[in-house]
Amino acid sequence: MTLWEAAAVLAAGVGAGTINVIVGSGTLITFPVLLALGLPPVTANVSNTLGLVPGSLSGAFGYRRELAGQRRRLLRFGTTALIGGLGGAILLLALPSKAFDAIVPVLIAVALVLVVVQPRLAALLRARRERNGTTVHPDGGPVLLVGLLLASAYGGYFGAAQGVLYLSLMGLLLHDDLQRLNALKNVLAAVVNGVAAVFFLFVATFDWTAVALIAVGSTLGGLLGAKIGRRLPPTALRAVIVLVGSLAIVQLLLK
Repeated sequence: MTLWEAAAVLAAGVGAGTINVIVGSGTLITFPVLLALGLPPVTANVSNTLGLVPGSLSGAFGYRRELAGQRRRLLRFGTTALIGGLGGAILLLALPSKAFDAIVPVLIAVALVLVVVQPRLAALLRARRERNGTTVHPDGGPVLLVGLLLASAYGGYFGAAQGVLYLSLMGLLLHDDLQRLNALKNVLAAVVNGVAAVFFLFVATFDWTAVALIAVGSTLGGLLGAKIGRRLPPTALRAVIVLVGSLAIVQLLLK
């Protein structure tokens, strides 16, 4: 790897770490760069997954204040993410690389629609519960756990726009501030990337130079993303989510 190539990978790591903490989809920055350097797709994917783990951790640390009072959710959702992420990592090595190409853009598009209409849907659901005299499940119930399991499996497999899926599901099924949900999202992403990376250590080949460069860049980007993301009002945060998710769809369709 030349000096300029190393600089490109480092810069991509910073960008991916930043955007992952705010929204997700950082893989769409780093993965194409690694492919452009000539890495095989699976090697690029697993190297990228391992390199982004420190960025997820630094982002979660930056959102530590928003995580206060969410210990129960962290345990429940984290366990679900762990199982789903491991399953997705296994699928990456068991299925052909084209397996999810058709469905992934559709998943992201549905998630973006949910992010946009979430305030209205949440208000409708809240009014319905008031009429029926029911209360919202504090942790979203079984429906949310199943959704997070599937989103985590996708994250272990590839992970582009995984954060958008998390935010759309939690935004619809949890009655909470979007920034607190974003903090949860960062922890879940760290769990999924972490368990997938540990699995890949035993069964896949890494480009360790790329891993190190992305790790350094994503760590810096994670801290930067937390500073930016925590200052965004809910409307602005939704706008960023929709913009990044839309770009992800375009890139996936054109690749």
